[in-house]
Amino acid sequence: MTKELIIQRIITALAADLALFSAAAKTSHAAATHEECLPDNKYDTTALEASYIAQGQANRAQEIRGALERFRTLVLHDFDNDTPIRLTALITLEGEDGSVRRIFLGPQGGGMKIAADDGEVVVITPGSPLGRRLLGLRSGDEVLVGGGTAAMAFTIVAVC
Repeated sequence: MTKELIIQRIITALAADLALFSAAAKTSHAAATHEECLPDNKYDTTALEASYIAQGQANRAQEIRGALERFRTLVLHDFDNDTPIRLTALITLEGEDGSVRRIFLGPQGGGMKIAADDGEVVVITPGSPLGRRLLGLRSGDEVLVGGGTAAMAFTIVAVC
């Protein structure tokens, strides 16, 4: 799977999330301002609680809008075995047990999983613990994933 296709799938997923959260925020706002939400007494907080939900959903929609803009204007970089890992790297990690993980280092959208023909690609950000560990490493280097006794060593087998 090419990085261009990964970016396109990320944009598609973010656009769907934006539509969902925008609609939810509008619905929550309408509920918060509906006449049935008017307080019956000073202890009735139904309208206040609904407004908090509407504000949270509107904030999330704004975050997604920002992420969409970052991915739409993202400049992809080319990598080879000697290029240090940085933003837009598509990294293949191989564990001691032979397991393989593919990671895309993006500006936002950490935790998003993108389905690919040959498995899945997980989006991480440079601000995540793994993203910070990977920055500056090259193909052939080793990186620890996780912490404590659950830490597992992975070898960077490819960067593109």
